[in-house]
Amino acid sequence: MGQKVDDVLTVIPPEIDLLLPGDVTGLVSALGGYQVDVAVVCGLSWRLPPLALQTPRLGVINVHASLLPKYRGPAAIQWAIRNGDADIGVTAHWMDERIDTGNIIVQHGGIELPEYVTFEELWPRVTPVIQKLVGEALDRAADGYMGVPQNEDEATYARMMEPAYSYIDWSQPARRIHDQVRTFHYGAGIPGPFAKLGAGWVRVARTDLNPGAGVRVECADGPLWIVEAEPIEPPI
Repeated sequence: MGQKVDDVLTVIPPEIDLLLPGDVTGLVSALGGYQVDVAVVCGLSWRLPPLALQTPRLGVINVHASLLPKYRGPAAIQWAIRNGDADIGVTAHWMDERIDTGNIIVQHGGIELPEYVTFEELWPRVTPVIQKLVGEALDRAADGYMGVPQNEDEATYARMMEPAYSYIDWSQPARRIHDQVRTFHYGAGIPGPFAKLGAGWVRVARTDLNPGAGVRVECADGPLWIVEAEPIEPPI
């Protein structure tokens, strides 16, 4: 922790204060010492209480990695990959007491999801979009823009991956299994995906829907080729 703080201190301007609250209560206390106009958060795992939301004069803006109201919650990109989406977007919205439900200020989409991509590879593509998005959101906030309510009929929730998702079921469609492998390649937050192959078990690292090198496996609607895998001890 100390090294990370030192790294941050080397890049922020000397006139900028670095606040390190240990919890939501500490955050409220820290912000209370400033005349804050607006707060911007991204990737925050805390649900802010009303007092924290009310501390900035204009409110709190959250940056979320989906085109809300689709994929509210902590695993938006993982679910976009899991569902086979071709691209993702980002949203700036006013925070309220629920998760990713506040009025939308501005959105940008069209960030391509490559067939196989890791967090480290994708985020440099997302960062410039977020930088532009935040600038536009702050300009609109300064103009008093209250945003557009989200359509609850279109809302979905991107929960963390369930434990059963660690295991491949070859009776599922090939595309669904392929996207499962792609999700773990990005980072699913749980170990896997594991599969029974012949008499043993493997962790599948890469698959292909097109014929080529690898092990052919029959799925519900056709074959899938395992391009990369490693043998493992039975996980169950």
